[in-house]
Amino acid sequence: MAGSADRTRTTFRHELWRAGTAGIIETAGTTFLLLIAVSWFEAGSVAKALVSGSGALGLLLSPVFVTLVASRHWRTTRAAACALLLGAGCFVLAAWQPRLPVFVICSVLAMATSSIIIPLVTQLYHDNYPSEVRGRLFSRTVMVRIATAAVFGKVAGDALDRRMDAFPILLLVLAGALVTAAFCLSRCPGRPLGREGSSHPLRALRYAREDRLFRLTLISWMLLGFANLMMLPLRIEYLANPAYGLALTAGKVALLTVVIPNIARLLLSPVWGHFFDHMNFFLLRSLLNIGFIVGMLLFFLSDSLPGLMLGAVVFGVANAGGEVAWSLWVTKFAQPERVADYMSVHTFLTGVRGVAAPLCGFFLAQVVSLDSLALVSGIIMMLATLLLMPEVWKGGGTGNGSRAEGPDPGPPEE
Repeated sequence: MAGSADRTRTTFRHELWRAGTAGIIETAGTTFLLLIAVSWFEAGSVAKALVSGSGALGLLLSPVFVTLVASRHWRTTRAAACALLLGAGCFVLAAWQPRLPVFVICSVLAMATSSIIIPLVTQLYHDNYPSEVRGRLFSRTVMVRIATAAVFGKVAGDALDRRMDAFPILLLVLAGALVTAAFCLSRCPGRPLGREGSSHPLRALRYAREDRLFRLTLISWMLLGFANLMMLPLRIEYLANPAYGLALTAGKVALLTVVIPNIARLLLSPVWGHFFDHMNFFLLRSLLNIGFIVGMLLFFLSDSLPGLMLGAVVFGVANAGGEVAWSLWVTKFAQPERVADYMSVHTFLTGVRGVAAPLCGFFLAQVVSLDSLALVSGIIMMLATLLLMPEVWKGGGTGNGSRAEGPDPGPPEE
């Protein structure tokens, strides 16, 4: 068995390497897969919504996956690595058969594998990172991921500008990134999950009923997330589709949706990591909500390059903190043995809105203007913020680690 410090060092070292591959995969989910669907395949609304919500399928299925891993007594890191290898195979198939139905199905499945493992990775962070530095260590790996995403976004965007028909090569690069990420995860110390209670795949949802504070935060996050995810893929549509008057090149789309936001995230990620470790969580979440509102409105209410760039910067700043909060917040609420269960509830609900919100967004974009849709989304986000105000005044969510740490589950198995 490795000691606590050794577990932390080993995990952090391999997470730094995995972060680089995650940056590459992130550009696929946020920009390139949808850009290929719009610019090369000229896909319809349903296909575009499915591609843009591809990661949501994995989030939706994450409680089932967590239950499967727990019931089989699999080591969390190896189970996550196997899922990523399956995703790599999907990208290889999409590159081999570059037709729209194959591309859509394989893109959805491949991105689903990268998101279905999130509760297991959160459990890994809880087990191997000390609570007092968890946000700081996580934010450092995020910086690597962000830098990689910005550089890769620029390179891949310029490459697609020159030859959009070469997109199968990009898919093979994505497959290679997933294989590398699988190797890194397989080398991290991990342990099997506990098998308490029912084996029903949605058993963890009971914690939302039993834990008032957890339930309140989930409701607020559902409102914010639905509004944000409804508008997020429409950024690509707004910039690339000639119907909206901009019709920007792939390189400029990548600049505004990948490069600029990721530079802002890179600069602010360590700051937000420090805030997560030491600030009232509900105040942190409220500040981030306001940032998302401002960034979205700046982006969709502007048709000039400076306005679009400013909106991209503000969105990147908010996204830097949102990522830290989204990935780690359950470690402040859950008992150690329930971190993966709590996170699976969070990711399941994220998957629900991740599937529904893009479909809703693309449908509404056909009947109302994007600026009107952005204003409605801003109002929904503000409601999500107001819902948290009572907890901000109470000063809740300030502690490091979970509210009820309970017994140490022991060191992960090698």
